[in-house]
Amino acid sequence: MINDKLRSLTQVNAAIVACEKCPRLRSYCAAVAQEKRRAFRDEDYWGKPVPGFGDPKAHLLIVGLAPAAHGGNRTGRMFTGDRSGDFLYAALHRAGFANQPIATSRDDGLQLIDAYIAASGRCAPPDNKPTPEELNNCRPYLIEELRLLQDVRVIVALGKIAFDNVLAVLAERGVAIPKPRLAFGHEVVYQLDRYTLIGSYHPSQRNTQTGLLTPTMFDRIFQRARDVINASVVTG
Repeated sequence: MINDKLRSLTQVNAAIVACEKCPRLRSYCAAVAQEKRRAFRDEDYWGKPVPGFGDPKAHLLIVGLAPAAHGGNRTGRMFTGDRSGDFLYAALHRAGFANQPIATSRDDGLQLIDAYIAASGRCAPPDNKPTPEELNNCRPYLIEELRLLQDVRVIVALGKIAFDNVLAVLAERGVAIPKPRLAFGHEVVYQLDRYTLIGSYHPSQRNTQTGLLTPTMFDRIFQRARDVINASVVTG
């Protein structure tokens, strides 16, 4: 628990934005927001920890790694304003989890439908590599989000770090995790108590440009999520 007074997603998000637990990350995000990328030099960068985003009644929770330095750290919303987000939101739109396929800013009209997006780390890390301590510092936020997202039945973990972090969060929530440790892979599916955990390659530019992750492969992830959700609604 972060704080017994955090009884809503709005309060959790406010705590995330105000977080100062990791000096290295806060310094890095502030420096990036000051220096900016030339293409965005006329924009005001967010430069703070990035909160979760989506439908509070979601059956689907998507967990990423961390905001991109010139993506979420610039726009203030997860997977918004970068190539990873372009790939993710296009897939979510095709699967019916988003009302539009693009995400450029917090006021672009994007809405998630029965889905919520969170992350293992809430600050953009140098070289996209948060330390284990930094991930530990952030984990209570995801624990609280999962507690408050009471309708979640499917968790899609984007990448191994997110996958391992979700397992740690579920363990903290009292879910029994089988041993030996569950292996990450694309399209691996595990039933853990009431949650169906699905692993997916992260939609990073490197993965999508090399073909490690294709639109068809990504569509299968969210179709599987949709199938599980539909089945859970039918069975109650």
